[in-house]
Amino acid sequence: MSIEQITGRYLCVEVAGRQQRIYFEEAGQGRPVLCLHTAGSDTRQWRHILNDPEITAENRIIAFDMPWHGKSLPPEGFMTQEYLLTTEAYMETVLAVIRGLGLERPVLAGVSMGGRIALQLAVHHPEVFSGFLAIEASDFQPAWYDIDWFHRPDAHGGEMGAALVSTNISPYAPEAERANTMWMFMQSGPGVFRGDLSFYTQDDSLVGALHRIDTAKTPVHFIVGAYDFTCTPDDARRTAAQVAGATLSVMEEVGHFPMSEHPAGFRPFFIEGLARMPKAEIGA
Repeated sequence: MSIEQITGRYLCVEVAGRQQRIYFEEAGQGRPVLCLHTAGSDTRQWRHILNDPEITAENRIIAFDMPWHGKSLPPEGFMTQEYLLTTEAYMETVLAVIRGLGLERPVLAGVSMGGRIALQLAVHHPEVFSGFLAIEASDFQPAWYDIDWFHRPDAHGGEMGAALVSTNISPYAPEAERANTMWMFMQSGPGVFRGDLSFYTQDDSLVGALHRIDTAKTPVHFIVGAYDFTCTPDDARRTAAQVAGATLSVMEEVGHFPMSEHPAGFRPFFIEGLARMPKAEIGA
C-alpha cells in the first residue's frame, strides 16, 4: 500500500466576470512549473510527472483542470450556453490561476492546445513567466475532421474522442497507459472536446505573431512526438523557426499525448526542457 505525493485542492477565481472553482494538483518544491492538459482531457495526464521524486525535488509541479474539465465544474448557468473556448478566456484563466496561487514567474508547460496557449502567452504576457515548454505545439492546425461529431445526440462524444485520440498515440506507448489516456477522453463532458477543438482548429490569431517573442528574456523550447500527426515534427519545426532563439527536441517513440501515453519516453525530454529554463531565484 502507498499514498502518492500529489495534493489536490480547489482555487476560486474570477474569470471574465464569472466565478470559477478550479481544481489543481501539485507536488514538490522550488521553481514553480505550471502544466496544462490537452483538449478534452484533464490534469490526470500529468500524474507521472507529479509523482516523479527527481523532478519534484527541485520543482513545484502544478497542474489544473480548465473550467468544464475534470473536477473543475462549468460556471453557473452553463446549461443554457454552448461551450466554445476562446484565446482570451484561456489566457485569462491561466493568468488568474497564477495570481490566485501567488506564483512568481513560473515555467509554463503546455501540451497541444496547452502548447498553443503557451505560445500566445509568450507573445502577449511574457513578463509573467520565466520560460515556456511548448509541447506538441504549432502556430495553427486546421481541422482535418468534422468537430461537430463530438457533440451529437446520435453519437457518444467521449467514445468518438477516444477513437480520434487512439490514432494519435505512438505504437511504442505501453498498453496500460494507452488505455488510461483514452479513458480520460471517454469521460469528457458533453461538448467539451468540441469546444476545445473550436479554439484549436479555428483560431489562427497566432499566425504572424511569433516573431514578437523575445527568447533572451523568456526562453521557448519545443518538444514534439515523431508519431504526432495532429502537430507533426514538421509543424513544430515550422513554428519554432518563427521564434528567434527557440530550441526544439523530437521524441522518436512518442505521439501527441506524451506525459500520459508514454511517461518513460517523455520523461528525459521534459527534464531536458526544464534544464533549458531559468533556475528559481534565490529566496523565491
